[in-house]
Amino acid sequence: MALRGGDRELGSGLAAARHPDPARAILSLWLDAAGRRLPGPLYPGFDTLGTLGHLRRTGYDHSWFILTRKIIAREFALSGSEQNPDLTNKDRRAMVTSRFGGAVPGPVQAFLDHGEDFVTAAALPELVSRMNEITGGEPQLDASAIEEEITARDRDATRPFGKDGQLVAIRGARRYLGDRLIRVSRPHRLLDPAAGPLIAVRLHVLTRKTLGGLHTDLSSRVLSVTGDPVPGLYAAGEAAGFGGGGMHGYRSLEGTFLGGCLFSGRAAGRAAAAAAG
Repeated sequence: MALRGGDRELGSGLAAARHPDPARAILSLWLDAAGRRLPGPLYPGFDTLGTLGHLRRTGYDHSWFILTRKIIAREFALSGSEQNPDLTNKDRRAMVTSRFGGAVPGPVQAFLDHGEDFVTAAALPELVSRMNEITGGEPQLDASAIEEEITARDRDATRPFGKDGQLVAIRGARRYLGDRLIRVSRPHRLLDPAAGPLIAVRLHVLTRKTLGGLHTDLSSRVLSVTGDPVPGLYAAGEAAGFGGGGMHGYRSLEGTFLGGCLFSGRAAGRAAAAAAG
């Protein structure tokens, strides 16, 4: 699934707001369209296909992230190199300010200020009211029910031995120093005023790609509709369909695709060389 911005389709992951990819904001509380917390292990950044199936069964094409300014400053990922100028421009000062200093990166702030799927408020009742406004109140979100979900999550936010499944998984995953320094926020209570204001992001289900490709044999030769090799035609990489359902299976991850590129390219090159004599 992907994020949509105007006539552009960007990003990867399960669900999307218009344009940025929030799927890695793993400290966020993920609610379905009716305001119910998604069950474990359907947390941000975890089981994408499982989460997609769960959301499609709700009868709605959107869900919600609830997070804080502190979380969005560190964890909200924007797809596309142009959305991360501090990294792509090798701007050390901007990197220190945004990645280390806790400031919200400029591109993210632009979506907070102008994004049609973003709402911000100092208190939860106001936030939920604005969430209802942008959906036309369908389905109607109940502020007290959402507060119960957040309070239950917050009880374990700062306790090292809390039992909240999402927070337990997050603590186990945060052993890499590089992530702790620049990519993730310290676990905290969502209702902590010092971490605010509160932010809600409406996420839409949107298909961006199928991870399919041309039908090939083990030599990367493209096969016709009859199953016969097309003379002189080979396919490699994503065009060969190595991603979804190929060598990595239905639940393949984009981070594993480089191996498929190398493998299918090697097979195609060898087969073409052998055919050429």
